[in-house]
Amino acid sequence: QVQLVESGGGLVQPGGSLRLSCAASGTILKINAMGWYRQAPGKQRELVAVIGKAGGTNYVDSVKGRFTISRDSAENTVNLQMNSLKPEDTAVYYCNARLVAVVGAIPLEQNYWGPGTQVTVSS
Repeated sequence: QVQLVESGGGLVQPGGSLRLSCAASGTILKINAMGWYRQAPGKQRELVAVIGKAGGTNYVDSVKGRFTISRDSAENTVNLQMNSLKPEDTAVYYCNARLVAVVGAIPLEQNYWGPGTQVTVSS
């Protein structure tokens, strides 16, 4: 069984910074990509940033230059450093991992999600 556990959300003033972390645990054989999505009230979930196995990254345009995604492959963790936060960054942030894990004795590639962590940017 695979679990993703997020940490680091909270309340911050506009212009402030937060760092989100996500740790994956379980019968993991290989992690192909990890990333962060967010969902604001009344809006669809959107991709914020993703990092591949080779370290390539991709960001939604609205966070480029402000957010940085990084990954510690040895620890199966992914981090999201968020700077210059804006009120429109307020959302529940979800960690996502596309990985190969042992499921019923069979290696299987699936998408996994964390439970989400609230980020609120407000004065």
